[in-house]
Amino acid sequence: MDFLARTRHFRDLLVWQKAMELAREAYVQTEEFPKSETFGLRMQIRRSAVSVASYIAEGHGRLTDAELRKSLGAARGSLYELETQVDLAPGLGFLSGDASQRMHELATQAAKLINGLLGVVGQ
Repeated sequence: MDFLARTRHFRDLLVWQKAMELAREAYVQTEEFPKSETFGLRMQIRRSAVSVASYIAEGHGRLTDAELRKSLGAARGSLYELETQVDLAPGLGFLSGDASQRMHELATQAAKLINGLLGVVGQ
């Protein structure tokens, strides 16, 4: 039985739930970025965070485990992109150390779940 047959909906996936938590946190933490960053780092962080959950959902909606694996790889890429952006933000004075650490913790949790899922999908 393939992965898609074992889960009914992407919302049932813990990895998607964790990615959504990360996306919400990205919005909260970037709310106070300077106006000059409205279309800069603030938007990039938000887009990367939303992309993680979106790729997971999209992959689940595809017809094969191979397509799900591809989407999970894209989600992981967006997650690493987000982590790079979160690394940059404190040095520019846009994020506190605590906020950055919180986002990194959520990203690490999501990465572990993505990697675990990659280990079982399409095997």
